[in-house]
Amino acid sequence: MIVMDITIHTSFLPHVDPDESLAFYRDVLGFEVRNDVGRGKMRWITVGPAGQPDTSILLAPPAVDPGITDDERRTIAEMMAKGTYGWILLATRNLDDTFEKVQASDAEVVQEPTEQPYGIRDCAFRDPAGNLVRIQELR
Repeated sequence: MIVMDITIHTSFLPHVDPDESLAFYRDVLGFEVRNDVGRGKMRWITVGPAGQPDTSILLAPPAVDPGITDDERRTIAEMMAKGTYGWILLATRNLDDTFEKVQASDAEVVQEPTEQPYGIRDCAFRDPAGNLVRIQELR
């Protein structure tokens, strides 16, 4: 039997305003900035949790792939405006303190800390681009 040695290295989330997204992930969530390339709205910013150098989020401009059609770009923009395009699931040992810190940043609260019927306690916010950020409590 072949055993695969695969890890999650980087996940992608689109941004609308790179400075707002950077402020949210760096200043509110406390992630380290690993890379910041480009200018203006065309910036690719890599952030990640301190002490976990092999796990990152790439905050990138949406729909810049030259293979994407104008119709696809419009669909992506519409989905981002509704908050249905990008999402990520994070985890913390202290959900209540994390919730209070994120809520104090004026991030849009989608769900306050809640015990889910499937045994997970979590909360949810939208980042500045409208991406859903769910945060689970580690047990």
